[in-house]
Amino acid sequence: MPDFPAHASPAFLPLASPRPEYRNRAVSELKLSREDGQDVDAPPPLVSPALTPPRTPFHADEQRQDRLPKSVPVSSPTQSEIEHEQPKLLRQLPEVRCEVRARIPTTTGQEMFLHLYHNSADDKEHLAIVFGPHIRSKSLDAPRPGETERDRMIRGAYIGTLYPGRTTSRVEQLRKDAGVSNRPSAGYLGQLNGTPPSPSNSQSTEASGSQIDSSYPEELGPPMVRIHSECYTGETVWSARCDCGEQLDEAARLMSLPAPTPVSTPGSEVGEAQAQNERLPSCGGVIIYLRQEGRGIGLKEKLKAYNLQDLGHDTMEANLLLRHPGDARSYGLATAMLMDLGLGGERGIKLLTNNPEKVRAVEGPNREVRVVERVPMIPLAWKSGGKEGVHGPEVEKYISTKIEKFKHMFSG
Repeated sequence: MPDFPAHASPAFLPLASPRPEYRNRAVSELKLSREDGQDVDAPPPLVSPALTPPRTPFHADEQRQDRLPKSVPVSSPTQSEIEHEQPKLLRQLPEVRCEVRARIPTTTGQEMFLHLYHNSADDKEHLAIVFGPHIRSKSLDAPRPGETERDRMIRGAYIGTLYPGRTTSRVEQLRKDAGVSNRPSAGYLGQLNGTPPSPSNSQSTEASGSQIDSSYPEELGPPMVRIHSECYTGETVWSARCDCGEQLDEAARLMSLPAPTPVSTPGSEVGEAQAQNERLPSCGGVIIYLRQEGRGIGLKEKLKAYNLQDLGHDTMEANLLLRHPGDARSYGLATAMLMDLGLGGERGIKLLTNNPEKVRAVEGPNREVRVVERVPMIPLAWKSGGKEGVHGPEVEKYISTKIEKFKHMFSG
């Protein structure tokens, strides 16, 4: 079994009290970004390396709500960084398999496909929330011994839409019924919730179901990805101690947006000739939902940490006082799930995160997944001047701890 971080490690001593200059300051007064080379008082990261993307630009003017957010290019680590700051990552990625997929109509009018994964590392059921028609699971589509066409449809290994009386999950039969050629257009397969087969696979045996190419269309640019750790309190019971539920909602909103073209987006200054040589913004995306409650310590210990926070400690100190790491999460499962969804390789992804540690951790031990851009998750309360989003003294302290101790990168 892979060597994951312990969930109850006695090897970490509690931190000293916060520095006096930060104790009673609001988040708005803190320095939200750090320059390279600045001294750091916090302990070293537990899961991933200190690869810090460039500072995030963010304009004062509000962004249009129907447009994709600004992103920051993420450069590859230099050889010296690799040698001197080797990340603490899993030596080998766990095995994952998508067991079932189902279409979920949402309250916003958009549809997404919920994928449930089993894995070789733990007994939890982790999830992938897929938006858009282009991303498919390889392990889900692969044929399984003894299954019928009805079995395949029940576990979600079908193309297109289920309807009463449907009898086949196969692309070949759908093409025949629709009267289309054996080499359908990319747009046709896109409408069928799939992507066109690669030339090497175009003559493969479609009856087996293995002909589906899970890669994301190149013309859409890097797909948008959010790695989200479970937070029952922030997502279900309306907690104002954190902004986890807000971040999950915002990621879903961004991935539900249609892909605007440079020439058709209002306010765009990109000319038509230039647009023909540029990739379009991402359409759809994936939220990898990992069952890592409380930064990996579980709900019971997280509630104890809440009581310690009420006694005057911040979220990192509370975890350490309970003899847990400040952050016990691991991202090897996320990397393996992204690869199963066809998002590995050189094309890269846009990662929605403020956490510079997560950028390299998600890439895997051998950079199986490349993070080429980082999209900052700015609190809605900051963008709306306090009119929207989570706000209050608890979430202010929580975000300030993220900035000062976990070194999250915010801009406002």
